[in-house]
Amino acid sequence: MKPKVAFYWCASCGGCEEAVLDVGEQIFEVTNAVDIVFWPVALDFKEHDVEAMPDASIAICFINGAVRTTGQEEMARLLRAKSKLVVAFGACAQLGGIPGLANLSDARGLLQEVYGDGVAPKQEYRNNGHTIALPKLFDTVFPLDRVIAVDYYVPGCPPTPKIFMEAVEVLLSAELPEKGAVLAPDRALCEECPRRDTRPQDLHIEHFRRVHQTVIDPQLCLFAQGFLCLGPVTRAGCEARCILGNMPCTGCFGPTSRVRDFGGKAMSAIASSIAANDDVKTLLSG
Repeated sequence: MKPKVAFYWCASCGGCEEAVLDVGEQIFEVTNAVDIVFWPVALDFKEHDVEAMPDASIAICFINGAVRTTGQEEMARLLRAKSKLVVAFGACAQLGGIPGLANLSDARGLLQEVYGDGVAPKQEYRNNGHTIALPKLFDTVFPLDRVIAVDYYVPGCPPTPKIFMEAVEVLLSAELPEKGAVLAPDRALCEECPRRDTRPQDLHIEHFRRVHQTVIDPQLCLFAQGFLCLGPVTRAGCEARCILGNMPCTGCFGPTSRVRDFGGKAMSAIASSIAANDDVKTLLSG
């Protein structure tokens, strides 16, 4: 029998679901190698289908998105029980991603921001003896491993087709990586950046620049041009797609294994590259 595989989508934009299909014709290699038993965004599966499965009967479950609601938490816990391996698929599941920005407020504040004085959705509605309930919004957005045990991580916003296919191959192999491994190269993006040879050995940034306020040189190192590029502290494996699009890295592949504090490492890299200048206004004027 072919290994059983499941996919599920929590709080995310849906890009990770599309990333699976972005492998193109290679998707047939995946479907020939595994039996997809749950993928509600693509096929007609229901929660009760998962509930009826024996525990640990799913070989690999890819879950993308952060956990925002009680419904997502329940499905994550159910899939954990039914799966031998759970993979946090994409930046939101791994690190919280863009949905994690909601942690600057609480659930009440978010609803107020979106609906204002209008009609906000009720968690429960009753009419004529019938009740309809919506999942409850948590006050905090959680990465997946804050809710359930995660075996492996596939980074990216979204993961590239190459990273996805390599992860599937590794997870179906006889020798699995160490639990908790991030299935991507463990080196900084700068090492595979197509502009790496244009980066000066000693950086002395005199002005920080915003991408919409100036013309970006398509050949030179973005960090050296004064753009906040997180390539020096971000894990490689994305094929430098943002850089090839003439945009700075925003860090979606997360840190390498040698980084303990991603934000702290980024601030250190930026601070160490600033030219000596007592005039803060001059530094930020770009």
